Amino acid sequence: MDILFYYFLILNGIAFILMGYDKHLANTQKQRVSELTLLSFVFFGGTIGSGLAMLFFRHKTSKTCYLLKFFGITLIQILITLLLILNNKILRFFFSSVFGLNIDMVNLEFIV
Repeated sequence: MDILFYYFLILNGIAFILMGYDKHLANTQKQRVSELTLLSFVFFGGTIGSGLAMLFFRHKTSKTCYLLKFFGITLIQILITLLLILNNKILRFFFSSVFGLNIDMVNLEFIV
């Protein structure tokens, strides 16, 4: 679990710095970091670092195409996280005992 923590910490730090560097390159009108590179860091877990950098540096906040891709990746990450949490046996027990629900993860249906 410690490795996962440091993975996300380092990845978000790099994503934050990379977004700031891209903003610097945009201001100096030099060759920029590609959106594919920036979104790759988001995809692999640098969502928080990239999001904070967007707010801190005011970078990519008016680019609708980039924002749609960013929030699309973020939504997919949230859904995957929820599925992993719901797949946990402890939470299955909680939902079945408290609410009387059985969660079928294959069909993603609630069976009463």
